[in-house]
Amino acid sequence: MTDEPSTRFLSAEDLSTERIDHRFKGLPPDAEGMTVGALAAERRSLFTGGFTTPVLALSAESVEHNLALLETYSTRHGLAFAPHGKTSMSPRLFARQLAHGAWGITAAVPHQARVYRAFGIRRIFLANELVDAVALRWLAAELDRDPGFRLVCYVDSVRGVELMDEALRAAGAGRPVEVVVELGAGEGARTGARTEAECAAVADAVAAVPTLRLVGVAGYEGEVPEADEVSVRAWLRRLTALAVEFDAAGRFAETDETDEIIVSAGGSAWFDTVADVFAEIPALSRPVLKLLRSGAYVTHDDGQYRALTPFNRVPEEGALQPAFRLWAQVVSRPSPGQAFVNAGKRDAAYDLHLPEAQVVRDARTGAIRPAAGITVTRLSDQHGWLATGPGAELEVGDWVGMGLSHPCTSFDKWQLIPLVTADGTVTDLVRTFF
Repeated sequence: MTDEPSTRFLSAEDLSTERIDHRFKGLPPDAEGMTVGALAAERRSLFTGGFTTPVLALSAESVEHNLALLETYSTRHGLAFAPHGKTSMSPRLFARQLAHGAWGITAAVPHQARVYRAFGIRRIFLANELVDAVALRWLAAELDRDPGFRLVCYVDSVRGVELMDEALRAAGAGRPVEVVVELGAGEGARTGARTEAECAAVADAVAAVPTLRLVGVAGYEGEVPEADEVSVRAWLRRLTALAVEFDAAGRFAETDETDEIIVSAGGSAWFDTVADVFAEIPALSRPVLKLLRSGAYVTHDDGQYRALTPFNRVPEEGALQPAFRLWAQVVSRPSPGQAFVNAGKRDAAYDLHLPEAQVVRDARTGAIRPAAGITVTRLSDQHGWLATGPGAELEVGDWVGMGLSHPCTSFDKWQLIPLVTADGTVTDLVRTFF
């Protein structure tokens, strides 16, 4: 992940030496004091190896499939790829993403960037305007300390430029911070300058200070109000036209790090449209780095992104596979139409959709069968409410395997997640840092 001396940065492999203890839910009590690497080396069964419920598992095969698919997709469409790390906050998965050709990792806030740097990430795309003076002081020191480190940050206001310049000057920054002007996705959307004239004013403000260098334009098409194919495509064409206009006006600075122009967009719902519109960018005065930032792909899901994935529109390009499965145990079966499992809001994403009951592991035989007639209807803090239809096979002690919706709010509830093969063998554990 880095060419820096090993004493400077941690590596994903260093996580294997962490000791297992009470901090990590779902792990075997008899693994207390073992290292993560030692537990993984035992290749225990998720079901009979001492893991306790609830426990979140990641499919090893699906994660690998998804990593390879986005690498192939990006290459085919001439895109660079900086997946959003906020999804998993997992250095081990970052290492896998970089090994599969990622240009760098995207961050949203300074804490995330600090985690990335602790593990030696050399390129970070910060998809927010950074105006925190303390964070800017840290960034200035990090850039000065490591000539090979590159961070690109949003700017979307003249005031933001003023605050960044003030903080960087006070910090004695030796290297300018590279910035891209963020074009907002429309009135009522999230961040970003709303008009091209406002974008130009921000660019002028950047040009007037020595602490910043304008290297491109960016935005997030997922915030287009009432987004559909037509409106998303129209906004993306505004973004690329802005890049063309800025280049013609000589607004983009040449830096010591690069002679390219960055044009960046792309969440997990419209990256096919991003690829189409970015392919239309004409030749500019310098090469264009067409930077995609989709993050949820690494695990996909059984809800939000199953419905929204661009691969539904372009099935010939492949298909992502859901990698999450939350296993919980039936702890109460008070009536023929109702059951309760021991996983709730503290364990499962619920901001977009409730978990989806998919399979049942029979407590008597160990056999796994479809969760026919079983529906998750509600979550309490520590309980899942199940409705059971006529003929549904379910009794106290059975394990219920549930699919989840929204990767970003699934990962953040678990600090150490078993990576499990199709036969239930735990081959690794994924550490997160939220």
